Amino acid sequence: MDHRRGVWGRHRVRLDSILSRAMQIRLLLVACLIVPGLLLAQGDHQWVLEQATLTYQAFHPLHQSEGVSHTAKGKAVCHAGWCDLLIAVPVKSFDSGDSNRDLHMIQAARGAQFPMVIVRTRLLDDAAPSTTLHADLEIQFAGQTVWYKQVAFERSAQGSVARISGTIPATLSDFKIDPPRLLSIPVKNEIPIRVEMSWRPI
Repeated sequence: MDHRRGVWGRHRVRLDSILSRAMQIRLLLVACLIVPGLLLAQGDHQWVLEQATLTYQAFHPLHQSEGVSHTAKGKAVCHAGWCDLLIAVPVKSFDSGDSNRDLHMIQAARGAQFPMVIVRTRLLDDAAPSTTLHADLEIQFAGQTVWYKQVAFERSAQGSVARISGTIPATLSDFKIDPPRLLSIPVKNEIPIRVEMSWRPI
């Protein structure tokens, strides 16, 4: 009996040793899989659009008008030195001070069918407090998707807030919009859009 207990005891010690080693290997494998992911996640960060003013300009031989929106929403996700930005603004949110003109603009831009302006871009995640950026923009508006290459923006920092401003050289023909007319005279094709944004980290 004692001999059998000795044999079982030795087997139990060996079994415990094997299980212990197997558990150590499992923990090591789990650590190898999880830790790099955690390290990468720590390098990611996000920004939210805190405030934005978008202003389009329309030119006519008899007058000039502007439509302003303050309702844009946006988010930026940064990883590996780059930030992917997504910005959305309702078409009907632009206010020119003339409700009839605004209604005409919504109709011309097919706002009932395509109610949002969507902007996507990628910016270099640069820590410099002030710099000039050049961004490629993808804009979805009036049922069309248009790309603008190397649009210049100015960036400055105020505390933790990053301010970005620039002008998008948009035209009516880019989005296949028929120029509105006043006294049978169409507005000019150019409708530059001034963008002023404040982003904060989250």
